[in-house]
Amino acid sequence: MKDPVILTDPIKTPLDTVDALAEFGTATVHEAQGRTGLAGPQFRPIQSGARIAGTAVTVLSWPGDNLMIHAAIEQCGAGDILVVTTNSPSTDGMFGELFATALQSRGVRGLVIDAGVRDVAELNDMGFPVWSTAVSAQGTVKATAGAVNIPVTLGRVSVDAGDVVVADDDGVVIVPRAAAADTAAASRARLEKEEAARQSFRAGELGLDRYGLRPVLDSLGVRYLSQKQYRLEQQEAL
Repeated sequence: MKDPVILTDPIKTPLDTVDALAEFGTATVHEAQGRTGLAGPQFRPIQSGARIAGTAVTVLSWPGDNLMIHAAIEQCGAGDILVVTTNSPSTDGMFGELFATALQSRGVRGLVIDAGVRDVAELNDMGFPVWSTAVSAQGTVKATAGAVNIPVTLGRVSVDAGDVVVADDDGVVIVPRAAAADTAAASRARLEKEEAARQSFRAGELGLDRYGLRPVLDSLGVRYLSQKQYRLEQQEAL
């Protein structure tokens, strides 16, 4: 475990940039920043239809111990998303409805946790979005020091306090604070490009032609054969 510490007042990504990223969703943001930042498929929403973005408040805890989540709440404010990791794998229900109530009152937009949550029905009823790697009624203790607002590893990616967390039904993507404005601009350009493609597909154009994929198929040796020709070739090969 790293030194037990709580860092206060970290530099955060401006909320106008955060809100812009929320419009695009994880797939677009992930592609726009060079297919980086995806936390991994193990982070799943407990609800359906939520699409949020916020600035990360990070927590490093011991497995089965939610002491540092209590400590982190004091550091949370409007527009934040709480990001919780443990220093070894855990599926215990480290977060529930009471934590969410405290965070919601402070304007926190949601939770991403590399561990378990509980009180799923209550969390859904109160509209507090959560992405977790487990759901478990197993309780926790409050006994071991950890850290708040230090860089942590969330699945496949590193997250620092003030980075942008984008989350929706497709998963969780992290955008480093220094890259947030450029990623928002690239996401908007990608969205406009996708809209042009959407209109083209509605008009009947094929992706093979729009994206110039026919020469790719040809270079890979892909042939067009009728079913009859294919079966004749298979018979001749016997």
